[in-house]
Amino acid sequence: MDVQLKINGKMTKLQIEPDEMLLKTLRREGFYSVRCGCDTMNCGLCTVWLDGDTILSCSYPTFRAVGHEITTLEGLAEEAAILGDCLASEGADQCGYCTTGMMMSAMAVRRKYDNPTEEEIRAYLVGNLCRCTGYESHLRGILKYLDVMKSQDAQGSEEKLEVAP
Repeated sequence: MDVQLKINGKMTKLQIEPDEMLLKTLRREGFYSVRCGCDTMNCGLCTVWLDGDTILSCSYPTFRAVGHEITTLEGLAEEAAILGDCLASEGADQCGYCTTGMMMSAMAVRRKYDNPTEEEIRAYLVGNLCRCTGYESHLRGILKYLDVMKSQDAQGSEEKLEVAP
């Protein structure tokens, strides 16, 4: 089946199987930030955005994404670098396997809420499985990231800010 998908702002023509899941399609196209951990909608490693909302790509048929904007971590590289620095500075990067899904959820919460509470952040992280950290380091890192981004937005600057340890 031939489809056209908009991935990270770029239209791409692809051939897919009728029952192919978006996770498989994205990985085949080189978007390796989208990971497979369970194939049962329980781990969050496959989180991407569809029209700005988080979805689990392991259970989303590719054909349904036609006409929608798909965003992966590769499409958010600059902002992801800032978030990654914040997470690392708080010790939330132990094995790193869950990080990409967590990052997609954290960046989504920033877009949904002007000033998210810890409870709202935690609600966005539900479904992102981490076996290493206990999530407190993730929460601290995300709060730091939100502060950095708020400061950057206030400055109206395009330059990357350094994250203090």
